Amino acid sequence: MTKQDNAKKLAGEASLTHVENGMTIGLGSGSTVYWMMRKLGEHIKEGLNVKGIASSRQTETWAAEFGVPLTNFHETQHIDVAIDGADEVDEAWNLIKGGGGALVREKVIADAAEKFVVIADESKLVSRLGDFHLPVEILPFGWEVTAERIAHLGGRTVLRKRDGEAFVSDNGNYIVDCDFGIITDAEKLHKQLKLLTGVVETGLFINMADEVIAGYADKAKSLKR
Repeated sequence: MTKQDNAKKLAGEASLTHVENGMTIGLGSGSTVYWMMRKLGEHIKEGLNVKGIASSRQTETWAAEFGVPLTNFHETQHIDVAIDGADEVDEAWNLIKGGGGALVREKVIADAAEKFVVIADESKLVSRLGDFHLPVEILPFGWEVTAERIAHLGGRTVLRKRDGEAFVSDNGNYIVDCDFGIITDAEKLHKQLKLLTGVVETGLFINMADEVIAGYADKAKSLKR
C-alpha cells in the first residue's frame, strides 16, 4: 500500500467515530470513501445497526460488497451524518468535488445531513482552490452553448469524456471540467455559474463542511479552522 493510500485509509476509518447505532449515513464517493465503507462493513458485521444513502452507483456496489444496508430518500429524508471525500479543501473548508462525476448527488446528501464530515489525504489540502479543474454538471441538450457561457466567465472548459464518448453522470447529464486558475472568490463563482441556463450544479461546496479529517502517512487528525 502506498503512503497516499494509507493516508486515505486512516482518514476514512477515523471518520467512523461520528457513526452511532441507529444512524442513517450519507455515503459519499471516491477512493477515500472506499476505505471508510470497508471499515463500516466490519463494524456492521460486529453488530452495528445503520443504513446508508449512496451518492453513486459505485458506492452502491461497495455497499453490496461490504454488507452496508441501503435506504433512500423515499423512505427517509433524515441523514444524521454524511461522510465524503474531496478533490481540494481550502483553509476555509470550501471544497472542489466531482472528480468522480457524482457531485450533484453528493451535494444533495451533504445538504440534507445534520453533519457533513470531509475525509481527505494531505495532498488535497490547499491554500486556495483552483489547481484541480472545477467540475460543472450541465444538461446534454445545448451543452455547447452552456460551455461557451461558462467560458465567458473566465473558465477554459473541456467536456469530460470516457472511452472517447461524452461522460454521462448517474443523473444522465454531461460534465465540463473548467480551468478558472486560482479561484479567489469561490462563493461568487458558484453563484455566477448557477445562474447560467443549462447548469445543473457546480463542484464548489461552499460553507458546507462541519469537520475535515486529514489523513497523513502515519495518522489522521481533525483539522482546526
